[in-house]
Amino acid sequence: MKKYESIIIGHITMDHNTDCLGNEIYAAGGAVIFSSASAYALGHKVAAVTKLNPNDKDRLDNFTVPSDDVYCIDAQSSSNMDNHYFTADKERRKSMCTSIGTPFTFDDIPNDIEAPICHFAGLVYGDFPNEMIIKAAEKFEVALDVQAMLRHVNPDDHTMFFKDWEDKKKLLPYIKYLKTDAAEAEILTGLTDRTEAAKMLHSWGAKEIVITHNTEVLAYDGNELCIVPIRARNLSGRTGRGDTTFAAYINERLSHSLKDSLLYATATVSLKMETPGPFCGNRSDVAAYIDKFYNDFK
Repeated sequence: MKKYESIIIGHITMDHNTDCLGNEIYAAGGAVIFSSASAYALGHKVAAVTKLNPNDKDRLDNFTVPSDDVYCIDAQSSSNMDNHYFTADKERRKSMCTSIGTPFTFDDIPNDIEAPICHFAGLVYGDFPNEMIIKAAEKFEVALDVQAMLRHVNPDDHTMFFKDWEDKKKLLPYIKYLKTDAAEAEILTGLTDRTEAAKMLHSWGAKEIVITHNTEVLAYDGNELCIVPIRARNLSGRTGRGDTTFAAYINERLSHSLKDSLLYATATVSLKMETPGPFCGNRSDVAAYIDKFYNDFK
């Protein structure tokens, strides 16, 4: 039995990205890529589980974790995205899912690996059926990026849109770690105040809430509330912000306090956002960044 600190499950996408100036680039993406990279960079042993059409196996080369820790299941379809960013900070965009990856099932989790955390790093609604999360909660502490419960694909034109999670009050009690961004938190709760939104999500059953924003990251566990500002010097690596933050946070939480985990996660994503692509630094790089930019939080 191979042991990990977390098992991260999600699709790799091939993204066609167009920035606000009309520059185009093709790049592999997906929460599973960015999440596994940040956790691994901080020294955590993580497994990445994904599904791909056999013709797309070259996408596996984009993982930063060792190949022995990547588990790929053959699937009928892979995921493809088209993103058009309207602002330089990439906060406003039009996204299309031109190909939806084959949904996951609980049986896709290899039975010869184990970890305390199972991290659902999905892209669109339908990636993970309800029963998969419920069954996973019997064996793991479940971590969920709520994006995969809110982001839907219009079958007619492939555009993506957000709507509330119909089964949120049924499923949230199974979630140990829940990640949203500010907009998603508002969709779920109707609240623009991120602190109040976190408290409401906790009252519905999620044990720890992480809410990302372009200025800060918030964490709340029902007793302690902590907010750490993002201090990136540029935003050239904005893509993957939430994924990088959440994976760093939950893996740090296995052995660190809420405050220390949030500090390391926010510093990691601040540094990552200065360079496009998955985070490729290491724990020493993040520690040095904290020494330079977060002395007031140590």
